[in-house]
Amino acid sequence: MSATNYLAYDYPLLSAFWTMLWFFLWILWFIILFRVLVDVFRDDDLNGWAKAGWTLFVICLPFLGVLVYVIARGKGMGKREIAQARAQQEAFDSYVRETAKGGTAPTSSVDELARLSEIRARGDITEDEFRRAKELVLSGAGTAQRPGSTPTTSGH
Repeated sequence: MSATNYLAYDYPLLSAFWTMLWFFLWILWFIILFRVLVDVFRDDDLNGWAKAGWTLFVICLPFLGVLVYVIARGKGMGKREIAQARAQQEAFDSYVRETAKGGTAPTSSVDELARLSEIRARGDITEDEFRRAKELVLSGAGTAQRPGSTPTTSGH
């Protein structure tokens, strides 16, 4: 048997370092390549032909294509990334605020009475309108009307 056996000491430490370096650079290259492709399609300023051209350039001549894209459009690339991050943060904040308020939860009679009391204190409704709206809320027949409108009772 003349098969060559490679042992751990046959692969020097410096070679292991260079292998890891090339492996990480290879992964980094794919990350940059995909970020450029994502940015091409994210950009609303480019028309369809320009997007197709950049995509073809980056796929056919990847190193040159990515290098030229980063040089030509790198500044806008960062601005689009920041704009997207801000839009996502605003959407998240809006969702949290809406959820914290209990956006679609029905209001209780206590909440309705407190709101009616505030409307009466501002002078938007009269004492008689307040009394009728309060009776309507307490009877459970429905919720009070919008501020400034007169609540109606059925059958009277």
